[in-house]
Amino acid sequence: MCCLFDYEACLAACARGDKHALRQLYAQDSNRLLGVAMRIVRDKALAEDVVHDAFIKVWRGASSFDPSRGAARGWVFSITRHLALNAVRNHYREVALSDEHEHVTAAENSFEFSAREGRIYHCLEQLDPARRTCILHAYVDGYSHSEIAQKLDTPLGTVKAWIKRSLTALRECMA
Repeated sequence: MCCLFDYEACLAACARGDKHALRQLYAQDSNRLLGVAMRIVRDKALAEDVVHDAFIKVWRGASSFDPSRGAARGWVFSITRHLALNAVRNHYREVALSDEHEHVTAAENSFEFSAREGRIYHCLEQLDPARRTCILHAYVDGYSHSEIAQKLDTPLGTVKAWIKRSLTALRECMA
């Protein structure tokens, strides 16, 4: 990167109603914010909604950003994180359990989740290291395919193919 992105100036411009500044902020961090939201809500559609809502909140609240209380980028990320956590809380309140789930105790639910969570690590370990790195960059770090290709100095088509095949392998392993 040749230049550092000026988050404070961008937020100040958003506060003045500069839509171009919001587009710049979106281009700068939307993928990473999606990654943050995905880690929390674990559902792509919901994560996309969270990021959308976060940008609306940033746009509407940019004038309330106070640099003396923290970094501008941290402010944007914390908005996304809080919205994602609220989405998870709201989702769990809305989920209606079927009759067959009424008899499952919290301990059983927690065990099943832990077992499933451990299985993903096992499945990730089965992937070739380069492919595992691509998956982690895409779904944990929130990088785009282009960013991953650039970061790994690998052709974009190769990165896309690795991610597609790795997701298929993970699905099969988790089944």
